Amino acid sequence: QLQLVESGGGLVQPGGSLRLSCAASGFTLADYAIGWFRQAPGKEREGISCISSSDDSTRYADSVKGRFTISRDNAKNTGYLQMNSLKPEDTAVYYCNARIYRGTQGIWDYWGQGTQVTVSS
Repeated sequence: QLQLVESGGGLVQPGGSLRLSCAASGFTLADYAIGWFRQAPGKEREGISCISSSDDSTRYADSVKGRFTISRDNAKNTGYLQMNSLKPEDTAVYYCNARIYRGTQGIWDYWGQGTQVTVSS
């Protein structure tokens, strides 16, 4: 049974840091690209970062570039998002995504349940 579980969210002051984890079970995360998304109340879900399965190349949204770092530890079947210099506008529910290309079946996406990040004094 495929499952992704995010953890590491919480309350942090502006300028602080958090590390989010995305633990996979029931499948081999090394075969999947990993993405991190976030959604604030009243806003659409925003893609903020992703890392490839093949060469660990990374991409970042402009809103987090230079502050967030995505990584993966395939031996632990886990992805990470290191968040530094946090701002109040980073407040959102953060979601982990695992993506794989299945040929004729197309691209498949799997999602975690989300973890709340609140940046406030």
